[in-house]
Amino acid sequence: MTEADDDSLARAILGEELAFNAAEVAAEAGVTIDETRRLWRALGFPEHGVERAFTRSDIDAVARLVGTVDAGLFDFDTAVNLTRAVGQTMARLADWEVGALVHRVEELEASEEATGTRVGSALRLIEDLMDPFEALLLYVWRRHLAAAVVRMETLGANEEDLHTTEVTVGFADIVGFTALSNEISRDKVGDLVELFESRCADVIATHRGRVIKSLGDSVLFVSPDAISAYDTAEGIINVVGRDARMPDVRLGLASGSVVMRLGDVFGPPVNLAARLTAVARRNRIIIDAATAALLPVDQFETRRLPARPVRGFGLVEPVAVRRN
Repeated sequence: MTEADDDSLARAILGEELAFNAAEVAAEAGVTIDETRRLWRALGFPEHGVERAFTRSDIDAVARLVGTVDAGLFDFDTAVNLTRAVGQTMARLADWEVGALVHRVEELEASEEATGTRVGSALRLIEDLMDPFEALLLYVWRRHLAAAVVRMETLGANEEDLHTTEVTVGFADIVGFTALSNEISRDKVGDLVELFESRCADVIATHRGRVIKSLGDSVLFVSPDAISAYDTAEGIINVVGRDARMPDVRLGLASGSVVMRLGDVFGPPVNLAARLTAVARRNRIIIDAATAALLPVDQFETRRLPARPVRGFGLVEPVAVRRN
């Protein structure tokens, strides 16, 4: 694809010409050049110096964001953090979307609807998808915002620190992923990871949990209580580990207080859940003592395993668990 093709696609997506440099954006938005560059970096883009790389919409976006700061809704540092959250989220979404649509562009060019070039098919696809997908983004954001507000309350956030809450953290890990990825093609590795992540996400959502992050061969999630976390872990084993076409998995669960910030979670339970997967056998669940104490004894059978050193935690007694 030529540079002209790239420009055509960019203009089609942005809907505007790149007519302003960073200094002009800053001047028209009423901010300093340093603040403009800080916001642009937070979105995840490199600086452009004196190059005309910005549109009128870029100016409007900066002005709106700074307007919320001037109105006292939050300070500039918070604005940068929110901008970084949006940038990181949208960057991954855009990569995911483009990866999915590449196949559709190739299909269009191989069909009777071919335009003669992939750029032509891409432009037509963008034109057809832009408005409905933008509406979908706004709808999904509102739904997740509502769910996040409710979740902050139901997870038991204390009044002194709304970021801190008690949860059970789960870590699902594909067994032998490195060796497996060396044995199969890159396309098959990608398909495997996508299937693993999607199946885990479906199970986690079904049991009222939330995916925090996917790391290719592993998924980190949180659940509102230990029983839901166990049901989630068992569900992941059922749809991944017990499928003959999929690799085996290991699950670690740990409970306690975590800090929820910028869409991520931090705290000892997060690290311990990840460490416990190294203890678990194939298609088995290993939990910590805190999680074991939260499971009703009339529903679950737990068995303490020999203490062993766990990096960052000293000697730990992992607990094997199963339903009665």
